[in-house]
Amino acid sequence: MLDCGSLIEPAFGNELCITMRATLRGPGVTRPEAHEAIGAVSPALEVVERRGDAAGDLPLAIADNVQQRAFVTGAERGLEDSDLAAVTVEVRVNGDLVDRARGDAVLGSPELSIIWLANKLAEFGRPLEAGMRVMSGSFTRQHRVAAGDRVEARFESFGTVTATFR
Repeated sequence: MLDCGSLIEPAFGNELCITMRATLRGPGVTRPEAHEAIGAVSPALEVVERRGDAAGDLPLAIADNVQQRAFVTGAERGLEDSDLAAVTVEVRVNGDLVDRARGDAVLGSPELSIIWLANKLAEFGRPLEAGMRVMSGSFTRQHRVAAGDRVEARFESFGTVTATFR
């Protein structure tokens, strides 16, 4: 249960939370390397709030972690031979279907988020380490929520995650 009253213009995104099994060191991380390094995948909701003026003061917005406030995950599952680009999600608010999408809406595949992050961290001399959890990026646009809303995201092959806002 999440307290809507403590959030500024609350919304959510639906993502996969990816747990790294192995460390990835860029630059030059490839898709097969990224796939092999993924240990587990969880359905997830990223709870966001619209704080400040991100367009008007981007450095301040970044220092404030842009919009992310929290995340909720469902049960972890192994990646197996899943094609993350083909994973589908159905998003419901209070039982009503409000959106659906595929993983290819995230940079072409959530694995490409992992590749981008590993290669970006390499610019700072850092690896993407085993055990780290990475949010893939939302499959759909953000959806606003209000007190009393119940959100559910069903990810094909990876299960369901829910959150209730009070």
